[in-house]
Order: sequence, then structure tokens, then C-alpha cells
Amino acid sequence: MTSSSTILPLLIQRASHYLRHLTIAVVSVAAATSAAAQSDNGSTGHADPRIGLRPGWNDAGQVARNLQLIGHGAKPQNFLNTKDLGDFGFLNGDLAFTGNYAFQGGFNGYQVWDISNPASPKLRFSLVCPGGQGDPSVYKNLLFLSVEETRGRIDCGTQGVADTVSAERFRGIRIFDVTDMDHPKQVAAVQTCRGSHTHTLVTDPNDPANVYIYVSGTGPVRSGSELAGCARGASLSDTTTSLFRIDIIKVPLAAPQNARIVNSPRIFADSSGAIAGLWKGGAHGEGTQTTSETNQCHDITVYSAIGLAAGACSGNGILLDVRDPANPKRVAAVIDPNFAYWHSATFNNAGTTVLYSDEWGGGMAPRCRATDKPTWGADAIFTRSGNNLTPAGYYKLPVAQTEQENCVAHNGSLIPVPGRDIMVQGWYQGGVSVFDFTDPAHAKEIAFFDRGPMDSTKLILGGDWGTYWYNGHIYASEIDRGLDVLDLKPSDQLSQNEIDAAKLVHFDVFNPQNQPKFVWPASFVVARAYLDQLVRENGISRERSTTIARDLARAEKLKGASQRAALTRMAAALDQDARKASDPARVQAIAATVRDLAKSRA
Repeated sequence: MTSSSTILPLLIQRASHYLRHLTIAVVSVAAATSAAAQSDNGSTGHADPRIGLRPGWNDAGQVARNLQLIGHGAKPQNFLNTKDLGDFGFLNGDLAFTGNYAFQGGFNGYQVWDISNPASPKLRFSLVCPGGQGDPSVYKNLLFLSVEETRGRIDCGTQGVADTVSAERFRGIRIFDVTDMDHPKQVAAVQTCRGSHTHTLVTDPNDPANVYIYVSGTGPVRSGSELAGCARGASLSDTTTSLFRIDIIKVPLAAPQNARIVNSPRIFADSSGAIAGLWKGGAHGEGTQTTSETNQCHDITVYSAIGLAAGACSGNGILLDVRDPANPKRVAAVIDPNFAYWHSATFNNAGTTVLYSDEWGGGMAPRCRATDKPTWGADAIFTRSGNNLTPAGYYKLPVAQTEQENCVAHNGSLIPVPGRDIMVQGWYQGGVSVFDFTDPAHAKEIAFFDRGPMDSTKLILGGDWGTYWYNGHIYASEIDRGLDVLDLKPSDQLSQNEIDAAKLVHFDVFNPQNQPKFVWPASFVVARAYLDQLVRENGISRERSTTIARDLARAEKLKGASQRAALTRMAAALDQDARKASDPARVQAIAATVRDLAKSRA
């Protein structure tokens, strides 16, 4: 989120920084794809049940389609200002997961939820430690927390920092040892020149003794008198400036107290080495917005399985080669005239599509009204071939929201349905949207959950900040209300087999900006998920699909050698089917799954 505050000492500092984001625009993609892409988004118009929901805080009207709210954890009192529910000092932020716990960051510190029973999340622990949106990530016994605001203190105090230059101020990455979750110990605090708005935890398979933290700072550069080496830069040619870079922290797992910055790469430089090598700021012509120069990244998503990261960086979307995590290299950059501020990124599981979100309005404004363009405040979807990104389409929440609801594309993650690219995403007071972008040019919504506005007469900041799939459930960080847990429900757009197949994918830890690769075990339900997709899209004749379903049922009842033989015959028949099917790739996917099943029975 691009933030503002009701805390008077911070107001001027935040205003100069964040008002820039409210007027940002970005260059690029052919807008011709936008209208066609948006028309496929599903629920629109007066019939959508999200229109006219009752306003309120804990009694707002709510509605869901193909989703069900199964659990809720209320925001604790020490993370709440009941006199000003939208107080920036108390908003909930992003999520990270490990085992049966969800870590919820926020502007006042962090909370730990026990989600061993998703229908009844229990608050395990909370720590008041103000300093910004508190972006969290976890790894083994360590918790990492972003701090950007100038009120942040080394000692986690709530009194702020009055002096312009102070040894008490902290802006950067806090590192806690949470071995004893109820008694966390801050073991390191790595200062950075712009603080940390967000960060990304990066692992290196060739370096298991360390993790790396990519720090994305979007705040003002602090004085060199407060932190040696910091410089605001007198001009675009000033190579000493703390702008136009990210910071990389190396954390020795056995000695996290020795964490330190090991590189501050100039990832926006051009081929001549000029550090301000990407978008210079300004307008892009009639009908576009204006944007600040690209001198920062808001968010970086690393997909280690393909050695790439996607950076959402103010005026550009970029790709980084991260095979050497301490030395990332930019390999691509794109622009889009419909974008206001490149905010976050998500790869599809194959790595062939990259989705970038646009936080038009900084998360503080109503940007989903009927009068707002469907390509502004949306997701831009690119196909990837090597280091080349090609614009393909857009996705935006397909129902209008009111003037009283801050709404724009925000944080989300993939849902591991085999054979499809499906994402769940938070839209602040636009709620939760689940959409399919398997066809990048025609993304469409398949499920949603929404509440009415916080108030009927004025905009109070709220809604779903980050919404993620984790081990079979969807978890949403609700800015003012707490933690929501939702379940997907079967529909004509998503079968029970597809949902059950998604639930087979399990992770011990999940940091959304460190995107994991989905791998499905050999399972009959995975084969049936592919078959459901073939039937839905008429990818194979109904006669053959009926036969395949029957053969799967028969084979599942067999044992030992008989089952292996039946599965092997079935895989061979599916190979033949693929040659004449209108959707050969999915038929081949069933064949591969059946063949893996046969091998697993050996």
C-alpha cells in the first residue's frame, strides 16, 4: 500500500512521498487488447450481488460466489484505534506462513495466528513494534519485518522519533528469532537508506547456509548524518545517490546477528551504465497518466525454479536474472501507458506468463467505480519467451465499487489447480476475486467474496490487503477486521476434482514474494481434474471422456500388478487420443498422470 497517516508528525513526510504515487502513470502495452480482455471478466452490471451491500465495520453486508467464508480472527485491541478505524498507525498488512501459523504484518507490529483449525484461527501472539506496513517473511526460526517510516525505533518503542537526525531511529529490516514464538528476540536490525517498504526472501540452492533479503525501499532517503553512505543525489548523473537501486542483505542462518548489506545493485541502469536508465517520468500522451521516474521497486517476486524475478518498479515492470542471488541482473523491462504505479508481480507456474498489478491511487482511493477505465488500476498480463515480455491482456475486478470504498489491484497468489492458471487476489474494499488467466488475453473471474463499505458517507481505509492460497485454504488479511479464511466451492467453472487436486500441493513455508513451483503427486484426482477441464472446454469427444472416466474408476479399484497393467494400457490409449483431440495438451497431461500412477505402483 501507498500510505498516509493520521499521525501528525508523520503527515508531511508521508505526503511528499505518497502523493507522487497518486498521480503516477506508466507507459506501454497496446491498449487495443484492453477492451476485449475486460469484457470477459464475468460478473458485471446491475445483477451483480456485490452492488448495494450494507455498510458497516463488524456488521457489513457480505456476499460470496463459489467461495465460502469459513473462519475469521478478529483484530486484537492493541492493533486497533476504535476512534479512527482507518488510522494508518494500526492497519493490518501482508501475510507469511509457516507450518500451522500465519504471520500478519501491520503498521503497529505483527500478529501470529494459529491456523491449525482454519475454521477457527486463534491469536497466538502479537508484538507492538511500529514503523510502517511491516511486510513479513519467515524462514526456519527467523522472522523478517520491513520498517520504512521515520517513526520507527530500534527499540520498537511507540513514542516515535522527534529529531530529524537520531541514533534511535530504525529504518530497514528487523530480524527476530521466533524459536519461542511467545518470546521473540530481535537478533539483528539492518539499517538501509530508504527503509524497507517491502522485502523478498531469496534462497540459493547452492548456498544453504545463507538466505538473502532483497529490500525495496520507497521512502525518502535519510540523511548521511544519520546513516553513513546515504545520499539523496544532486542530479541523475550522481552515482553516489541512494536512489536507483535495491539493497541486498545476506543473512547467515547460524549467526543472523551478522546479517549485512552485501550489494546495492543499480538494476535500472542502461547499457551505457547511466543509473537512471528506465522511465524518466512524465506523461505519455493524450489519455494517459503521468508517472514518477523509475528509481525504486515497490515489490519483487522471485521464482527460483526458473532463475528469474519480476520487479514492479514505479514506472516499469522488469525481469531479473537471480541465479546468483547476491548479484541480480536485469534482463527485460516493459512499460504500460495505462499503469499508474507498478506494484507487484506473479508468474504462472510454467513461468510463461507474468502478471503485474497497478496500484492506481496508492491503495487509498476508490479506483473501481463505473467511471474508472477497466485498464487502470488493473492487472497487466504478459507472455514470456526467454527474456522477452509481450503484452497479452488485462484483468480488473468486474463489478463497480462505490466512492466510499478504496479499491485497486493488490496482493495475491496462484491457486495450484493443475492445467490452469488461477489466481486469488485482494482488491482492498473490492474484496477477494478469484480469476482464471490461462488464456492471458481473456482473463475471467470465477469466484468472489465481498463486504459492504466501512461507512455509507465517507471513505474509511479498509478491505483485503493480501489474499493467498496456503495448503488448501485462502487466507485474507483484512485491514480493519482481522484475518479471514475462505474455501473454494465447486461450480461450473471449477470442479471438486480440481479443488481436491489443488489441495494435494503442500508447503512447510510460504512467503508470497518467494514463489514456489507447484508439483502434483501421482493421483487419480489429478487425472480427473484434467478430464473435467477437457469436458468443460469440449477438448475431447463426450464418448471418449465417458470411457476415460469409467477406466479411471475401474483402475482405481484394482491392486498390484493388475492395476499397473490397466494404467499402462490406459496411458497408451490416451496417447492415441491426444493425436486427434482438439485439446491434445490436456489429454497428454492425463496420460502423463496415469503413467506416473502406474510407476508409483511398481
